[in-house]
Amino acid sequence: MDNRQQRFEVMRQRCEAAGQRHLLRFWPGLSDDERDALLADLEQIDFVPIQRLVETCVRNIPPHADFQCIEPAPFVPRPDPDHPSDETHAARDEGWSLLRAGRVAALTVAGGQGTRLGFAGPKGCLPVSPIRRKPLFQLFAEQILATERRVGHPIRWYIMTSPGNDDATRAFFREHRAFGLDPGNVVFFPQGVMPAFAPDGRILLDQPHRVALSPDGHGGSLLAMARRGVLAEMAAHGIEYISYFQVDNPLVRCLDPLFVGLHAQRGSEMSSKMVPKSDDLERVGNFVLADGHVRVIEYSDLPDSLAHARNPDGSRRFDAANLAIHVLSRGFVERLTRDAEAFGLPWHRAEKKVPCIDLGTGQRIEPAEPNAIKLEAFIFDALPLTQTPSLILETDRTEEFSPVKNATGVDSLETAQRDMVRRAARWLDVAGARVPRRADGEPAHPIEISPLAALSADDLRARPPPTVNGPTYVE
Repeated sequence: MDNRQQRFEVMRQRCEAAGQRHLLRFWPGLSDDERDALLADLEQIDFVPIQRLVETCVRNIPPHADFQCIEPAPFVPRPDPDHPSDETHAARDEGWSLLRAGRVAALTVAGGQGTRLGFAGPKGCLPVSPIRRKPLFQLFAEQILATERRVGHPIRWYIMTSPGNDDATRAFFREHRAFGLDPGNVVFFPQGVMPAFAPDGRILLDQPHRVALSPDGHGGSLLAMARRGVLAEMAAHGIEYISYFQVDNPLVRCLDPLFVGLHAQRGSEMSSKMVPKSDDLERVGNFVLADGHVRVIEYSDLPDSLAHARNPDGSRRFDAANLAIHVLSRGFVERLTRDAEAFGLPWHRAEKKVPCIDLGTGQRIEPAEPNAIKLEAFIFDALPLTQTPSLILETDRTEEFSPVKNATGVDSLETAQRDMVRRAARWLDVAGARVPRRADGEPAHPIEISPLAALSADDLRARPPPTVNGPTYVE
């Protein structure tokens, strides 16, 4: 029996055990290359929990969480940058100590493509900075490199790709020589996938030789770290704290000593950053205290009565927006992922239109209406699974959050570049530069500050302020 036939027998048994024997229906008519492609798809699927998921999330709609008591989640107010408290000083010092000791790593979730933005390639390759058009990956790499230079110690950077963009992402870093980082400290790993299901529980085929697969959500990053050996690799390097952020936010602070230090000092297993919401119905998750546990409730699931609720002073009662910026303790992730079957994060169900193969005719169907169920896990669902109180730290939206999600309008490349220029102008103001402004208060010229020049406004105080009389790049 050759290798392909051995693999086929293994997958046949797994498909039959999971009630998915139809996935091999077209096997006899496939070419050798097509058979290899089908086997590769099937080998990406964890068939162990499939039967349970079919019953709980596909054939049946999981019951909506019904909490007895929903209150605002407690948080640490944003530190005053001009008058930091003793706790702020101590936490920041602790964070720098952990970075110097090599106990902190960065983790970027970068499985997305730039399709919605009209960009052909991984989203992290999108040119985003206002003057030099640096891609997102370069902005993060320069932050990490600047931090390495300060702590005198290499920092490992883990980048979770997806099966669809893994090769292109690795090639992009090779082409740009890891943007000055040691390539040996940049570790790529692809996230897992989940199949699309018909409402009756059958896994759909995209082609006779391809399964309809899609990434398993940012919560799948936890499982991927376990299955790809990343957690073991972190342990071998003495890494205890994981600074998690998503690839679409050019303002993110990749390695924030204050945030890491507070997380460690509080003994938190998972910490999060928040900002006040821009309006009652902003399309962000809401940090809440639900039946005594910190959770994130999506904007679509938060009752209107709570979304519009006010405190006695008129301020918004539920006002903590989730930024998808976290610090996780490695031991916590190890505990959650020790048993894939018992993985604690719930799977979120979404009805989608998925092109697929008619099993009777073998013809491809382009559905006009939703015909499939997709399942995803979300990282924030790990919050109520912690064994210690979760830290939520308030930060400044204008300093740390302006995601690139849409081609135009809100959260677009245009708004992100606007916010990058605004932040750079504020930093130069602090440094004593004279920044010309238009009548509406906006900077009169594009400004860009390299992360290698400054990670915060304070970093510019020690250098002569530049003259801003046109487009200005500070390096």
